[in-house]
Amino acid sequence: MKQFEQSELLKSLPKQFFASLVGKVGKVMAQGHDVINLGQGNPDQPTPSHIVETLQKASANPMHHKYSPFRGHQFLKEAVATFYKREYGVDVDPEKEVAILFGGKGGLVEIPQCLLNPGDTVLVPDPGYPDYWSGVELAKAKMEVMPLTAENHFLPVYEEISERAKEQAKLMFLNYPNNPTGAVATAEFFEDTVAFAAKHDICVVHDFAYGAIGFDGKKPISFLQTPGAKETGIEIYTLSKTYNMAGWRVGFAVGNESVVEAINLLQDHMYVSLFGAVQEAAAAALLESQQCVNDLVKRYESRRNTFIQGLREIGWDVTSPAGSFFAWLKVPEGYTSEQFSDLLLEKAHVVVAPGVGFGTYGEGYVRVGLLTDEERMREAVSRIKKLNLF
Repeated sequence: MKQFEQSELLKSLPKQFFASLVGKVGKVMAQGHDVINLGQGNPDQPTPSHIVETLQKASANPMHHKYSPFRGHQFLKEAVATFYKREYGVDVDPEKEVAILFGGKGGLVEIPQCLLNPGDTVLVPDPGYPDYWSGVELAKAKMEVMPLTAENHFLPVYEEISERAKEQAKLMFLNYPNNPTGAVATAEFFEDTVAFAAKHDICVVHDFAYGAIGFDGKKPISFLQTPGAKETGIEIYTLSKTYNMAGWRVGFAVGNESVVEAINLLQDHMYVSLFGAVQEAAAAALLESQQCVNDLVKRYESRRNTFIQGLREIGWDVTSPAGSFFAWLKVPEGYTSEQFSDLLLEKAHVVVAPGVGFGTYGEGYVRVGLLTDEERMREAVSRIKKLNLF
């Protein structure tokens, strides 16, 4: 069959690092081994039943069998505004400051195409979520990395960014609670961010995917709680993690009116909004009882405590994450992150994600997802112990 050549745009996209990891895992599983997969970020719990029931009922409504309004139903945008006021004390104009997204990832990849021209500079955290890179490449922009190091609690140091990059940057990605490090931001850091962005005319895009997941009684803060935040950028929220709705593909961008309009304009040309029944279910998730969220956070915290304590007991000096459902673990001396993840897969049949897949500064770490039950996590610790690495 004739093979049509791909466009130069497709050829230029970043290679999918984790595709090779999936391939390695598949080979080990094909050999009949019991594999404990802690390498992915896919929530393992079902969507709460009241949300599913709302979808089931709404899907029978003929109104939702037609095209949805291009920019989403007003009831969902109003639910977003109610959610932000209730959870963070932030006033949001549902008409001008909310864009409905096909999942948070969609918005993150769209943003550079909305605001940048070829050759423009974007500040990107390293390590960070790899799909930031995809959006930058689609816009034919340039990346300037902001190192996230343990010494600075995995927060970027704005003073260390070169003067050239500060002046050329038009966009900056941040993500707290952080994937992959599990770090959280402070109010002081966000205040510094607003001041930095305002001084250099940079649009901040705060990826708040793990906004509900904070530990030790500390709720993660929203970037939009910071005075002046709406003047300098937006926040992208997804229902994937908070409500175990990863497969539903629904999220939203909130904040600066001009950025929201740019997103909506791009999406006007690409989509005709989400299935209305999904929007109705999303509104129910945001507006109805949040006990399911509280229970989920307790579950992740219990898993975190079990896993981190177990690793410390076998002699692995690890740091406990403050938020998200990931742990960021330093690999033993003598191994690269990929060598160590390969070793765990081949010898212990435990899957972790090599840190280098999240950027140059991820070298020396592996990312673990707290996405299986505590019994399996204890089994993973037991298997690692048998390798006598610590």
